[in-house]
Amino acid sequence: MSSHQRSHLLSLAVAAAHIFWVAPAYAISDAEDVTADDADEIVVMGTRSERELDSEPYSIEVISRQQLERELPRTVPEALDTLPGVLVQKTASGHGSPYIRGFTGNRTLMVIDGIRYNNATYRDGANEYFAQIDNFTLSQIELIAGPSSALYGSEAVGGTISLATQSSGIFDHNDRFIDGQQILRVSTGDGSFVSRSALNVGKGGSWGLRGGVTVRDYGNVRAAGFGELLNTGYTERAFDARLDVALSPRWTATLAHQSLWQNDVPRTHSTIFSVPFAGTEVGTDLRRDKDHQRGLTYLKINGDTDLDWMRSLDVTFSYQSRTEEEDRIRGDELRIDESFTSDLFALNAVASAEFGSVELTYGFDLSHELIDSARTDTASDGTVTVRLQGPVGTDARYDQAGLFLRSITNVADGLTVEAGLRASFVDTSIGQFADPVTGGARSFSDNWSDLSGSVRALYRDQGHSLWAGYSRSFRAPNIADISRFGRSRSSEIEVASLDLTPERFDTFELAYSYDNEQVAFGLTAYTTELHDYIATVPTGNIREGLIEVAKRNAASGRISGVEAFFRADLGSGFAFNSNATWLRGRLTTPTVDGPLREPISRIQPITGNFTLTWERDDHWALAELTLTDRADELSSGDLLDVERIPPGGTPGYALLNIRGGTEIADGVALTLALNNVFDEAYRAHGSGNNEPGRHLIAGMNVQF
Repeated sequence: MSSHQRSHLLSLAVAAAHIFWVAPAYAISDAEDVTADDADEIVVMGTRSERELDSEPYSIEVISRQQLERELPRTVPEALDTLPGVLVQKTASGHGSPYIRGFTGNRTLMVIDGIRYNNATYRDGANEYFAQIDNFTLSQIELIAGPSSALYGSEAVGGTISLATQSSGIFDHNDRFIDGQQILRVSTGDGSFVSRSALNVGKGGSWGLRGGVTVRDYGNVRAAGFGELLNTGYTERAFDARLDVALSPRWTATLAHQSLWQNDVPRTHSTIFSVPFAGTEVGTDLRRDKDHQRGLTYLKINGDTDLDWMRSLDVTFSYQSRTEEEDRIRGDELRIDESFTSDLFALNAVASAEFGSVELTYGFDLSHELIDSARTDTASDGTVTVRLQGPVGTDARYDQAGLFLRSITNVADGLTVEAGLRASFVDTSIGQFADPVTGGARSFSDNWSDLSGSVRALYRDQGHSLWAGYSRSFRAPNIADISRFGRSRSSEIEVASLDLTPERFDTFELAYSYDNEQVAFGLTAYTTELHDYIATVPTGNIREGLIEVAKRNAASGRISGVEAFFRADLGSGFAFNSNATWLRGRLTTPTVDGPLREPISRIQPITGNFTLTWERDDHWALAELTLTDRADELSSGDLLDVERIPPGGTPGYALLNIRGGTEIADGVALTLALNNVFDEAYRAHGSGNNEPGRHLIAGMNVQF
């Protein structure tokens, strides 16, 4: 968003505040007034229905606003780090790509207030975009593990991350109000300083305006055994504003905006500044930095009616912008300046209905995305070459449409059956990209349609829950699949692929849990069959000294896993929480020597998380232990990724973090953490550099 656009938005917000200061206030409904009696009931919205957590036949993990403010994670992906089935890969300190049940990139989906965050430039591997959300704006994070294409369409294969942003407080007050928050975070692990300032003003039951600014300055990582890792720091700025207006006692309108900028985020692993770890190789680039800018603006209207066929309605129009610029100087001193921009317009509507024992959720999604890219090469002698495209094709369009229906039926006492169906349509065109054979300019257009569905049954009785489900999900080829050009893994360069079709996934899940409020435990087993899987395969050519690869619907395979958890209330304020993940994935790809069956890239090793917490009055403390086995299930691509993955796999590690906090005065809370107590030299599997060694994190949260 330009400075002119930001000024215009601010002017509108100020004008709206002036108008609504004298607007009538509507009574706060029972549904909006959260009392102490229902404060412990967790309501989730990531399944496109507002329902209690334990009534959903999905594997859902919830991170509350209180957890985010206590733990102060660097990024949204890092907030997911200890959840079952999740591996957070970080190519760089400013990046973060969660692998959910073995999938990442464009096979996982993120939504913000019900709006799709993914765009058509996402790669099939790890990418940085999920780290570009300001976690201080969030009221809740929901991880819906497993497929949800029946609800969201393409890409919701491994899991869906649903983010809910904080409201302005319109229904938390009965009169005019003004309050705010100041959060500070410092860390010795990277010499970082983070500041979050937020302010709320409004009139209870009538209108509310919330705005905030976040400043992040990250220095170089201080890694155990290696000291300061040069060229790993970066800066980040974020701004958000949200206006909520009560149109009537039953209808609310929300106008919201958020922007985030990242400056000079280094991809250190490919440069001469990288530090070898357990046998990894040092890169040859002299420089490789990225700038990112993203924005989201949306208008949402939602409310209730007396109609049986539409008890509630939520309509959202949104616009998202994304800009990425990379400045890279190769070892031969060739300077590559490449970039892309994405402008994504979307309209979605979700309605609910009740017919006896049947609850229905239905709606539609429409999106129209425009993508442009550019690349300029400057040789050491000053010769300038303008390429046909940047990292993806230019003058591109990617349109999606979908109709979905979800039904929940109470078949008998304790027995609920859920069914979902979605029809999806994708249409795309690319005005110009480099032909993979001739290198000349060419264009492309195609379209696909698909049906996704799911059937799940949940039985609950006296604390016992048993559910089983089958889901068919899919992913349509996107602009990056079709037209990507550039370096992928350490020794590979990718070219365009023109004959792709959607890939499909069949997932079977079975879960059991027991909860008597003192003790809770459970087990989830799942398997996903991969059909027409779009895999990166060598073309047999060498380009720019690298192995040339392209995408093909050439592979099939299976990912299976088991997730377990155990929780116990130990009394006297103590509680124990643990989970464990076992995952195995195999992919079969044809080669000139016959079918190649190998592990799926970057499969999560056996992982266990164990947390002991204590809380009393305004004081809390926890000890968190993560045990990760050696990641030695390597694909042929992993073996070639010599700058990130050590020979033989990424070493396992034991990571102990200790945190605590207290409220020293009314509205003033302090937190202190000692992370990586064992001073372990480690990195998450597939990451580009090591994490900090033993370090302190201090935080202060002031609410007024």
